[in-house]
Amino acid sequence: MRKAFICPTKYVQGEDEILNLGYYVKTFGKSALLIAHQDDINRVQKQLDETAEKFGIKIVASHFNGECSRQEVARLQEVAKENKTDCVIGLGGGKAIDTSKCVAEGDALIIVPTIAATDAPTSHSAVLYTEEGEFDDYAYFKQSPSVVMVDTKIIANAPTRFLVAGMGDALSTLFEARATARSYSNVNAGLPNGYLTKETAPAKNTIAAYTLAKACYETLLENGYNAKIACDNNVVTPALENIVETNILLSGLGFESSGLAGVHAIHDGLTALEGTHHYFHGEKVAFSVICQLVLENAPMEELYEVLDFSLSIGLPVCLADIGVDSITYDEAMEVAAKACIPEESIHSMPFPIVEAEVAQAILAADKIGKDYKEKVMN
Repeated sequence: MRKAFICPTKYVQGEDEILNLGYYVKTFGKSALLIAHQDDINRVQKQLDETAEKFGIKIVASHFNGECSRQEVARLQEVAKENKTDCVIGLGGGKAIDTSKCVAEGDALIIVPTIAATDAPTSHSAVLYTEEGEFDDYAYFKQSPSVVMVDTKIIANAPTRFLVAGMGDALSTLFEARATARSYSNVNAGLPNGYLTKETAPAKNTIAAYTLAKACYETLLENGYNAKIACDNNVVTPALENIVETNILLSGLGFESSGLAGVHAIHDGLTALEGTHHYFHGEKVAFSVICQLVLENAPMEELYEVLDFSLSIGLPVCLADIGVDSITYDEAMEVAAKACIPEESIHSMPFPIVEAEVAQAILAADKIGKDYKEKVMN
């Protein structure tokens, strides 16, 4: 059996860590192309100027247009070429980070997340969109980012909703890892199916990745609430440090090297419901965790543990919490159909997938979450 594990070359996290950005740029050369939204640049402009001066490096502005599209990637690659930059810095949230991955194409890349809303910063993949913002394709690169550098002071001063959404994304890691381990499914650390050749083969879960997935879940339960309180008050505490590491590193390595299963497929299906479009990825993932637990008939104590945790930090537990006040059976079937297309990760579950059963699990999860929330609140 072939196994695979993938990770960044270096992960570093701490207060005021962005002031060391120039040091990492210097490991590649003297200049870097900075890909970021202007709002994110404005938040850290003082620190960028300070680290550039301290380490004697040049940071070239990209004037990123906000969309990870093929056209924008090509434009930014020309900017990098014209300025002869030695590396790429992706600073901010998901689309800036993904664009930086595409521009770097697996070479010298520094990721500086300014929010801890997803586990994307450590991965060797990106999502491409059209210039109009519609999904285009997935992109995979030869290696993970060279450096992932997280400044927890910046994270603590971002809106708490981002941190909580990141915990929603991280919440799925163990349950999807468990499913892929039971089914001996392929994981993202190996080459995707479209990239397989006679010289390569699919790859399975490693002990290391599964251990990280377990640590991810345990740390969420132990530190999640206190980390939320810290972020509410814009302070860095040990709990916040632990959750930032959980959201970005443990979940990132866990999902990529342990695999995805029902949760993320159901999340993708939920995008068929217009009401969900105004909610973050991790918020929709949190409800999808409940759906997978219902689908696999997980022990009730496990389901209640997830519900209690989600309610304690303000994660969604029913469809109303993600903008869907009511749903018909036909609408649930539409979600299930989208979640069950052949290339979706739901087929990594350790049993045959039937669309009608997925739809019924979504409806049941909605009712269970709604009733439990009312019970706790009353």
